[in-house]
Amino acid sequence: MSGFDWPVLMRAGLLGLRLQPAQFWALTPAELRLMLGQGAGDTPMNRAGLEALEAAYPDKNIGDGDD
Repeated sequence: MSGFDWPVLMRAGLLGLRLQPAQFWALTPAELRLMLGQGAGDTPMNRAGLEALEAAYPDKNIGDGDD
């Protein structure tokens, strides 16, 4: 359904990291991954990654009618 194994994530956050429920639910998935030690070895974004983001989310000029 959502792709997240909520029971496992909740155990890791609440029991493993000893977060309060409000702290756990305030985290983004990326923040939780980082706190659990995952993704720390990711490489920085390269030119191709930046260009892909620019293509997906182009800048809009004020008043161009694309509100």
